[in-house]
Amino acid sequence: MHIGLCRRRGGPVQVIRPGDRVLFEAGEEKWDGAAPDRLMVHLAIDEGDDDHAVVHWLTPVTDEEHTATPPSV
Repeated sequence: MHIGLCRRRGGPVQVIRPGDRVLFEAGEEKWDGAAPDRLMVHLAIDEGDDDHAVVHWLTPVTDEEHTATPPSV
């Protein structure tokens, strides 16, 4: 089964399953990716305007941040 993870800066890790939708606001810091030992395929739609770039890459997520998964994965 495909299971993804996402996390907003300062928030808990959230599980993403097939069919789930996640909305991140413009300028919100977040990361997303596959759960350990799982696959993840996703479609991302980014909308930019004069005040917000479409993508602003930040520093890579550490192993500790990525593996801090909820027990329900």
